Amino acid sequence: MEGGRKHNDELAVEISKEIVRRFPREHSDRDPFRVLIKTVLSQRTKDENTARAAERLFKLFDTPEKLMDADIKVVEDLIKPSGMFRQKARRIKEIARKIVEEYGGEVPNDLDELLQLPGVGRKTANIVLHVSFKKPAIAVDTHVHRISNRIGLVRTRTPEETERELMKILPKDLWGPINGSMVEFGRKICKPQNPLCDLCPKSIAEHCVYRSRMKKGDRIEG
Repeated sequence: MEGGRKHNDELAVEISKEIVRRFPREHSDRDPFRVLIKTVLSQRTKDENTARAAERLFKLFDTPEKLMDADIKVVEDLIKPSGMFRQKARRIKEIARKIVEEYGGEVPNDLDELLQLPGVGRKTANIVLHVSFKKPAIAVDTHVHRISNRIGLVRTRTPEETERELMKILPKDLWGPINGSMVEFGRKICKPQNPLCDLCPKSIAEHCVYRSRMKKGDRIEG
């Protein structure tokens, strides 16, 4: 049993490496404050909407001090492309205020401290830790959770369980990159509905649980 688990874990590492290699995502902006705010803006919206909202916002308010003092209505108008703009405007202004008043204007580089910021969950915190501070951190969102289970890397019910399992399986140098790469993989190939299995790289597809069950005609979900 132990030997089988070890084999499965090694296979999961190889598949993850292949996803990272074939679907890289570069981070051109590593400023902790900008990465943090952009990640909050990205919640429940598309990347292009996040990019547009962030660009508009940072033209006027590119520091915690400026954003903290910004008029809420102005902020709402600037970030409208990201959706849920009233809720997000309140949240990012409160984040800015807390960073200024409690952290001297510097985004904390500690997971527990980041989780104290309004609206910041583990995914957001881990993205900041990886992208801005180059710390080993694995950000598990709905994309990573869905794809990891679909292709058979893990068998979990929640993103939190997926995070824990992937941390056990994957070497730390893959923790950071796996989020962005799985997002790209999910957008281009492993879509939530009607995945493009015929376009999936053979090195990934030949081990995919979803594809195997589909060929057998099993009833499958997600």
